[in-house]
Amino acid sequence: MTAAQTLRVRDPATADQRRGGRRRNLRGWMFIGPVVLGTLLFNVIPVLPTLVTSFTDWDGLAAPKFTGTANYKEMFSGQDPLFGKSLINTAIYTIGYVPVGIIIGIALAVLVNNRLRGMAVIRALIFLPYVTSLVAVGVVSRWVFSDQYGVINAVLASFGITGPHWLGEPGSAMAAVIVTAIWANMGFNMIIVLAGLQGVPETLIEAATLDGAGRFSRFFHVTLPFLTPTIFLLLILQTIGSFQVFALVLVMTGGGPGDGTYVYIYHLWYEAFSLRRMGYASALAIVLFVVLLAVTWIQNRLSKRWVFYQ
Repeated sequence: MTAAQTLRVRDPATADQRRGGRRRNLRGWMFIGPVVLGTLLFNVIPVLPTLVTSFTDWDGLAAPKFTGTANYKEMFSGQDPLFGKSLINTAIYTIGYVPVGIIIGIALAVLVNNRLRGMAVIRALIFLPYVTSLVAVGVVSRWVFSDQYGVINAVLASFGITGPHWLGEPGSAMAAVIVTAIWANMGFNMIIVLAGLQGVPETLIEAATLDGAGRFSRFFHVTLPFLTPTIFLLLILQTIGSFQVFALVLVMTGGGPGDGTYVYIYHLWYEAFSLRRMGYASALAIVLFVVLLAVTWIQNRLSKRWVFYQ
């Protein structure tokens, strides 16, 4: 058989493989298509009109007036002191919320990662706060942290301890918001880490056990390295989410006391819907978009030093 005949014989199989590959790609796009379309329509495309609006003075009713970079100059020239304060408060919230929330999520996932009877119910109960309205969570937390009739101060009073005014001091108010956010989102973190735990090879854990490694040694030297991609994903998602915290602050503290919990999105909302400065609020949104891009890029660069991929 000549080479030309060999090629002719193999051509149909190659064509079938190509058609099969196209069908697989088509099925893949059918699955992710709605998500991609939704992301484009509701996340990517709206950035463009927001960018245009950021160069205008607009109250949402009258025709917008082009002002060039006036909104950005107001932000970065110190004319808006709450801009810097809101960024600092958001950074404090992020530092307090993200690492603690991830650690608690890992701990919960490890605890529920077994097949004991009733474990599915426990997982559902832990996940329940995540699917509960943040407004409802904020209302309940405001009652829990109340200095007059709150549960926490009532427990402290039973031990003869006078509880603080949790939502009346800037430091304790921010701590209360952080604790509430961690509780509300711990179920999400747990589920993501639980999925990551399914990818840890059982053979490696068994080998480490045979070598005499204890429970903690197995976790830190075998399980944790395989969880680093999952932890990195959570780090990205929770950082982005922490910069967008709003509902809990609005319900629990209203940005106070003073400006103790006056976070960035609350400032954006106040400028847009209380002062009706849509142009300036759009500029704030664009700055947030750039900040999140920069933070995500930095995290991605640093991840090469500690994220382990199989």
